[in-house]
Amino acid sequence: MGNQLANKTAIVTGAGSGIGAASATRFALEGAEVLVADIRLHKADQVAADIEDQGGIAMPCEVDVADPESVAAMVAKCIDQFGKLDVLFNNAGTVRPGTAPDLDPADWDLVMNVNVRSVYLGAKYAVPHMLTQGSGSIINTASISGLHGDGASVVYAASKGAVINLTRALSTDHAPQGIRVNAICPGTIATPPVQRMMADQEAYDRNIEAHALGRLGEPSEIANAALWLASDESSFVSGESIVVDGGLRARSPIGVMVDPRPQHKR
Repeated sequence: MGNQLANKTAIVTGAGSGIGAASATRFALEGAEVLVADIRLHKADQVAADIEDQGGIAMPCEVDVADPESVAAMVAKCIDQFGKLDVLFNNAGTVRPGTAPDLDPADWDLVMNVNVRSVYLGAKYAVPHMLTQGSGSIINTASISGLHGDGASVVYAASKGAVINLTRALSTDHAPQGIRVNAICPGTIATPPVQRMMADQEAYDRNIEAHALGRLGEPSEIANAALWLASDESSFVSGESIVVDGGLRARSPIGVMVDPRPQHKR
């Protein structure tokens, strides 16, 4: 166990699996007391139990991140249990594929509520407690899909673009009070939903090829970035969207423009 988050408390949403579970575990093993929040209570229970087995401190919490009363109760539970709130990781999210003509309006509303409304609600109920102590770190899971257009992902791309600019707006409002707000933009990460989608070998190969490092990311690699943003090591960072994508965005789709081999004159 480390101590990068010693004497800090944290809430991680969507913590029942994938990036959220990896982050909740990493936070706890770095000394934080962690509220493991997920809409699936049995998943949150398991992650919290695993953390406790490893010597960390964690408590499960059932939350619907799109519901104001549920989010308010989650924050209140953290304060009641741990006495304060230092870190909020708004990680919960969902996806529904489709183009604008194909997508059901109900799916648009669902994704925007879970991916964007949740960030607003998390800040709404967490910020007042952070203001009282004069410090705090809010981390939001965005995506590289919020930085460019993905095919048949109209609502997911829109939601993650909104998260990125909402992060900037929250930072602008609350940085003067010592509250930092940042986002993480992952590439394709080997989470359970992604692994199900990658069961199609063609899709899997296409994703591997897109990442310059030649592989998908691991949830623990996003947890590492979240840990840095949660810790005092990133104390001068706010309003940023940190890309963690294995070189996906850095790589031009054109590929090699010229022959890289030396040209010898005769």
